[in-house]
Amino acid sequence: MNLGLLLLRLLLAALLFGHATQKLRGWFGGAGLARTGAVFEGYGVVPGPRMALVAGVAELTGAASVAAGLLTPGGCAVVVGTMTVAAASTAPGGFWALKGGCEVPFLYGAVAACLGFTGPGEWSLDHVLGLTWQPAPAWGAAALAAGVLAATVPLAGRAKVLRSRRESPEPHENP
Repeated sequence: MNLGLLLLRLLLAALLFGHATQKLRGWFGGAGLARTGAVFEGYGVVPGPRMALVAGVAELTGAASVAAGLLTPGGCAVVVGTMTVAAASTAPGGFWALKGGCEVPFLYGAVAACLGFTGPGEWSLDHVLGLTWQPAPAWGAAALAAGVLAATVPLAGRAKVLRSRRESPEPHENP
């Protein structure tokens, strides 16, 4: 079980690292901060460049925590929160990533939530430091709740932006 948890943590962390550096640095075919910020603006997550920076840093922080198995419930909460905002923003495209949907952030957030419920295993810095996070289901529920609660702030801002876009009349060209 410990090997499986270690491999799962490292895989999720590697994917989060790639996801974050696509935003922050344009690595792995990513858009970089300015263009990702413009995409965020389109989703109603404003100000786009600043929120893209926050998302990228949160993803890197969560990735580091998950990879090391250090302060695991907190790292899982960070990932759950960030991916909740990402999933909500891409949900209008449906579920599957092929159609621009929320499949990828949903999966990353779900894996982080599952790790919150299981704990990082014995092959982790939490274990070395004597941080047992028992009972694990309670810590998993706390991580899930904290992540979703943290996501409500940017999601409320997004809802306000989208509502104002719907209510404002479209500019018309004069002939």
